[in-house]
Amino acid sequence: MKNLTIPLSKETILSLKVGDLVSLTGTIYTGRDAVHKYLHEGGTLPPEVKFKDGVLYHCGPVIMTEADGSYRCSAAGPTTSIREEPYEYQVIRDSGLRAVIGKGGMGEKTVAACKEFGCVYLHAIGGAAQVYAEAVKKVSGVYFKDQFGSPEAIWEFQVEGFVATVTIDAHGNSLHRDIEAKSTQALADIEAAQARQH
Repeated sequence: MKNLTIPLSKETILSLKVGDLVSLTGTIYTGRDAVHKYLHEGGTLPPEVKFKDGVLYHCGPVIMTEADGSYRCSAAGPTTSIREEPYEYQVIRDSGLRAVIGKGGMGEKTVAACKEFGCVYLHAIGGAAQVYAEAVKKVSGVYFKDQFGSPEAIWEFQVEGFVATVTIDAHGNSLHRDIEAKSTQALADIEAAQARQH
């Protein structure tokens, strides 16, 4: 396990490799389809939102409002990341992100962005929404809530011990690509063996 404190340096990101387990502490921001499309189309972030050297989490959290008006995160599971593939290269390039968190992996454009700009993709576990919510120690801000609605808003979290696995590193390696290639080859081998039997 590698303990990482946000903001993240490029040197830290370059030291990571596919398969590394990391534990994040610091500020992370959520952002899903609406935010990605908005940025892709030329929208700008509020000055309070610091993506540079930061972490973007593909997540539509469940947020409770306390009696004093403060927010509490009760579920923070990852969203399927491939939906953001058309936008992620540009978002990483333009914002200086160092890590993107989600589930299911991303495609070759995002792999290229990670290599070119010094970023990693971190795989979070689907179905562990409450476990991840426990790592959210404070909800310190929300942006675009009126514009996009609560799940699609940018939520600012202070996290401690947020655990994820590096599955795309900054050197062009992708566990998702490797698994897909092995699976495709295994299927071809099975089909070839079946064809020989007939």
